[in-house]
Amino acid sequence: MNRILILFAHPRFEKSQASRALLKDVGQLPEVTLNDLYEKYADFNIDIDAEKALMAAHEIIVWHHPFYMYGAPALLKQWIDLVLEHGWAHGRGGEALKGRIIFTALTSGGTREAYGANGYNRFTLAEFLRPFEQTAVRCKMVYLPPFAVQGTHLLTDDELARHAAHYRMLMERLIRGDFRVEDMMRFPFLNDWLVHETGANKT
Repeated sequence: MNRILILFAHPRFEKSQASRALLKDVGQLPEVTLNDLYEKYADFNIDIDAEKALMAAHEIIVWHHPFYMYGAPALLKQWIDLVLEHGWAHGRGGEALKGRIIFTALTSGGTREAYGANGYNRFTLAEFLRPFEQTAVRCKMVYLPPFAVQGTHLLTDDELARHAAHYRMLMERLIRGDFRVEDMMRFPFLNDWLVHETGANKT
């Protein structure tokens, strides 16, 4: 059984219907630890040793955040800069996270079609997430495609509920180890892999 650490960073969580829906069920799974960074570090004073210990206790890490102006909220960036230290996470002797699995779970107001050469955002989501990918690679982690809920302002309650069900289903598969990394890598989004694997309705 794998343990999952969700590093959740949302400065306005109370106003995010999508984030609340996604986290409602997965946070109840006993193998999932929900680490709410803005609740924990409102002053941005991160306890580096405590965060390292959390990472060491989990096999799978999730960067979960809204997609703000083509990146993550400031506190998550600070967390990455401070916690993933040279000599611990990367560089000489930095192999504490080697082999761990990591991916991004995000929400965005823009639809999937808005991200790409023909969309108004010009680049794909994968291209915008390259710094996260390279960070994972630098730390010798296994980087998976993102789980993305896009066009959040356009979703009906039923569509949002399906996304939340898919997110929980993904977590349950990861916990059980019921996946092959090489199969996941064939898809641009973990949402698509899950639909392919389970036949779940694609929203």
